[in-house]
Amino acid sequence: MSGLDKMKNQILDEANHSADKKIAEAQAKAEEILEQAKAQAKAEAETILHKAEEDAGQYAQKIASSCDMQRRQAILRAKQGMIAEVLDKAYDKIINLETSEYFDMIRQMLDKYVLTEEGKILFSERDLARMPAGFEAELREIAVSKGGALEVSKEAKEIDGGFILVYGGIEENCTIKALFDARRDELSDGVQEVLF
Repeated sequence: MSGLDKMKNQILDEANHSADKKIAEAQAKAEEILEQAKAQAKAEAETILHKAEEDAGQYAQKIASSCDMQRRQAILRAKQGMIAEVLDKAYDKIINLETSEYFDMIRQMLDKYVLTEEGKILFSERDLARMPAGFEAELREIAVSKGGALEVSKEAKEIDGGFILVYGGIEENCTIKALFDARRDELSDGVQEVLF
């Protein structure tokens, strides 16, 4: 081999060695960049996963809270329905009391609501038809004992039960419905205590 060939070979060897060194450095650098990218991607994935778990937890809490609220509202509606049903049945029972019990109740109500004035009392058509004998006289006596006077009107009023007192053109609604409505909250509370 001639000197020129030796020199060429030496230059080629040095070039190959230099190229191999640069390739090895480039591969090492590429592996380092790849490892950094993997580490960064893993950190970002963990952050995304953590955020997703947090969001899922919050969403689950919202769903649970919403379900609990709907459950409580359904229970409340059911309780209110039961209370209303009990009050309706009590109202119907009072309206449909036997004649003697019903008019005993009317006497007690009148004793409470009659005024010390002259007036008249109005009943439903049903109550006028089933009024016991001598009841009008009893009503007058109750009014007199309170310092007033009452006349039973023969004109029927469209009411379910109870009566309406009229003093000087002013009506006092003493119907069973009006008394129930006026005490509905109190009655509802009482029913709720008994039922629940």
